[in-house]
Amino acid sequence: MRLVTLQADNRQIAAVETAEGPVALTELDGDLPGTILDVIRGGPTMLERIAAALKTGAAQPLAEGSYRLLAPIPRPAKNIFCVGKNYVEHAKEFQDSGFDQSSGGQEVPDLPIVFTKAPTSVIGPGAEVIAAHDADGTLDYEGELGVVIGQGGRGISKQDAYAHVFGYTVINDITARKAQNAHKQWFLGKSCDTFCPMGPAIVTADELGEVTEMRLTTHVNGELRQDAVVRDLIFDIPTIIETISRAITLEPGDIIATGTPVGVALGFTPPKFLKPGDEVAVEISGIGVLRNPVV
Repeated sequence: MRLVTLQADNRQIAAVETAEGPVALTELDGDLPGTILDVIRGGPTMLERIAAALKTGAAQPLAEGSYRLLAPIPRPAKNIFCVGKNYVEHAKEFQDSGFDQSSGGQEVPDLPIVFTKAPTSVIGPGAEVIAAHDADGTLDYEGELGVVIGQGGRGISKQDAYAHVFGYTVINDITARKAQNAHKQWFLGKSCDTFCPMGPAIVTADELGEVTEMRLTTHVNGELRQDAVVRDLIFDIPTIIETISRAITLEPGDIIATGTPVGVALGFTPPKFLKPGDEVAVEISGIGVLRNPVV
């Protein structure tokens, strides 16, 4: 199932994508939730209700051009959990760039490096990334697979981790590199408004099959910059979930950005930092393309 949030007539609408177009959940059944976050909190039973309502065919899709696509969870309830340096070649390019203050000269981390992005940084597909929020002109992109937690919990084992995954989305972890370096931590350089494009949809885990075979690519102005498969993660999704939940209770709707592969702007000589007029498109097979202009 592909779940989206739309803006139409100044209203946010939770919808499910069909071959004919997106169908508002409340049009399918007036008792269905009005937000994707509430769908996630409803668990498997809620997805069964949506699937049953779809079979009736009673609701009509929204007309094309009558809505705008938002992030599937426009305002997450908590900070987005993020994993840094989680592909070997990216860990090396980050270490070699001179911008890394995270690991005392260590290229590949021994344990997952976890930081967060503020919920206010989230924007949807097509929304503008504001370059002026990085006054130093060191704006970078990081295409990433986003994991959306379904069943919450604390002390989740690697063996049980996938049972706690509701679905997956695409995230662009926009970063102000100089700010990230200057503050010697990652929160401020990554949490500016508009620095977390997300979407276009949340695809439920049952629809995607083997997640490790999904391919991630990032293009800037049509130029391929990043190309990797999820199986190349240093710390896989079960390890990430186990690590975070060992200390923090994960809750339905929590989002984890799993890390970015080699090919970010700072890895080039000279760096290919983003500037107004650029467009970044992050695509993950099975989920879709997250496309955002820089202004």
